[in-house]
Amino acid sequence: MGSLRLEHITKRYSDVTAVDDMNLDIEHGEFISLVGPSGCGKSTTLEMIGGLTMPSEGTVAIDGNDVTDLPPKDRDLAMVFQNIALFPHMTVFENISYGLRIQGADDDEIQRRVDDAVETLKLDGMLERMPSELSGGQRQRVAIGRAIVRDPEVFLMDEPLANLDAKLRVHMRTELQRIQRKLDVTTIYVTHDQEEAMTMSDRVAIINDGVLQQIDPPLTCYSEPNNQFVAGFIGSPSMNFIEGHIDGDRFDAEGVAIDTARLDLDDGPVTLGIRPEDIYLESDDPAPEMVGGIAAAVDVIEPIGEKMFVYLVPEARAEMDAIADGEADGQDHLLMSIDPDADIEEGQVVDVTFDRSNIHLFDAASGDALVHGIETESAPTP
Repeated sequence: MGSLRLEHITKRYSDVTAVDDMNLDIEHGEFISLVGPSGCGKSTTLEMIGGLTMPSEGTVAIDGNDVTDLPPKDRDLAMVFQNIALFPHMTVFENISYGLRIQGADDDEIQRRVDDAVETLKLDGMLERMPSELSGGQRQRVAIGRAIVRDPEVFLMDEPLANLDAKLRVHMRTELQRIQRKLDVTTIYVTHDQEEAMTMSDRVAIINDGVLQQIDPPLTCYSEPNNQFVAGFIGSPSMNFIEGHIDGDRFDAEGVAIDTARLDLDDGPVTLGIRPEDIYLESDDPAPEMVGGIAAAVDVIEPIGEKMFVYLVPEARAEMDAIADGEADGQDHLLMSIDPDADIEEGQVVDVTFDRSNIHLFDAASGDALVHGIETESAPTP
């Protein structure tokens, strides 16, 4: 088994709190990604799980056993880091088997485990090669093989794909998922790349400023973010935010008015969130799901193949002449993602609408989510 529990884990460095009161429960066989911006505390959390860093407060338990004070070698963990750190003077076989030899395993056991790892990682014919004779992806697989042969309860991976080129990263991402499923080993994976976290994980733990913001399946984090930080961090391109306020039964912002009568929200400032793919040209919208018509000027168009990103500047029509003349000054944009064959041009004034089922409202002060999906008076009753 390889269940893991963090209870009130905190790490302080002088007057800096790197991780603040972290609580996590991870089941055997889960693939959990820790994701967040640089400096958020995700690597520090991984190091405390591995015993490389001691927590200031809290406990780390593996299979119900408190391992907080145990050294890394006694935690039945295996680690793979961004720096592959193979021994350059050793062959692939020697690198993979090094940990077993240090532990005193006999030759037959070493050979059996290395053979299993080689089959799993498709390293056949490479055992006598030196690291300098391997590609980046092959070296990374050797580093993973060195972890696999230890038959650990938990894998810890700290941005293991960060130094690979984009194509190889996508390939290795798939390989890691295949290996993890085959071995059924609990895996905790640190990355700053939210796309990696979304595509690889059973659950994603989003961290900001040392505080756990949300831990849920990837699509839950995407469609039901706990707060505005998660909403803006998960998803590429990021969610659009519009500052406004609830006044009676309406959300109002400059150029935007949406019926909120059925939401029972208190009057006051709120932030509306809408993803680029949930914004439509009014002429193309699939009514009656649309709300919140906005007049906007097209500032920049970015065709990227299967879709087209359109940067809009929502303003009153009387104020759009400068944008239409190419004189926009970089003010806040509204990003829309549409089909690449859409009939739209830079400088054009367009009307856009929002998919009401994918509108999010956040408390302006705390950033906490208030609503995921707006039901209007005109919407049919379920």
